[in-house]
Amino acid sequence: MTAPPDRAELERQIQELKQQLLQAQKLSTIGSLASSMTHEFNNILTTVINYAKLGLRHKDNATREKALDKILSAGQRAARITTGLLSYARRGNDRREPTDLIALAHEVLVLVEKDLQVHRVRLNTNFDPQPVIADVNASQIQQVLLNLIVNARQAMELGGQLTITVRAADGTTAEISVRDSGHGIPADELRKIFDQFFTTKTADAQGQGGTGLGLSLAREVIEAHRGRIRVESTVGRGTNFTLKLPLAKSVAAAAIKGPHVRDAAPVNPKAV
Repeated sequence: MTAPPDRAELERQIQELKQQLLQAQKLSTIGSLASSMTHEFNNILTTVINYAKLGLRHKDNATREKALDKILSAGQRAARITTGLLSYARRGNDRREPTDLIALAHEVLVLVEKDLQVHRVRLNTNFDPQPVIADVNASQIQQVLLNLIVNARQAMELGGQLTITVRAADGTTAEISVRDSGHGIPADELRKIFDQFFTTKTADAQGQGGTGLGLSLAREVIEAHRGRIRVESTVGRGTNFTLKLPLAKSVAAAAIKGPHVRDAAPVNPKAV
């Protein structure tokens, strides 16, 4: 009779399964963006082809220089998208390092920009003028942020407004918030929003969404970073998710020593 695995082996298996689940959820999110990304790459290729033809037809230097500039710009955009996509899709490790959350947000927005345009969602960003540095696993925080943005877009079937905020909330805490103007979440569902397998959505035509794992995984990731995830929602007016993460120790120490430290915002009693 085979002996049952010891506790250490069970813990190892659990961690491996969690990593597999995170990777599966990551690929599912990419799947929900595949159509708009394909459309965007088709636009980029059309730009490259048309300006290449223009440069071949016209011999004057001014026209050729304009054509080359347009081709270069289109190629650089394609490179940004593919670099961001490969970085996001790559299976990461658990290493954490000081990361500028504003730069991280920009990398995620490159991936969703076209998807938001296709679904008539206006994007607003509200970023601190200075870098917001936190000790995080960048791949995991990207995954959480991308999942929240896709959820927000899906909550605005007829279009709407999405606002992404990244700021240093006080001397020790960084905040990332994702606010949409969608249909909102009823109070009885809001209490269960982070429960595993609970979802307010059904899978779409491509089979995306509706698993009830995205937000439970998001909470697990954020809490593993010694942070918190909160949600506020009003039916008919929209939903706001806020990620609170500790600032990098060196940044927090400098802020505490400085003469100006902003008070933390009071906790909203509706927040989860």
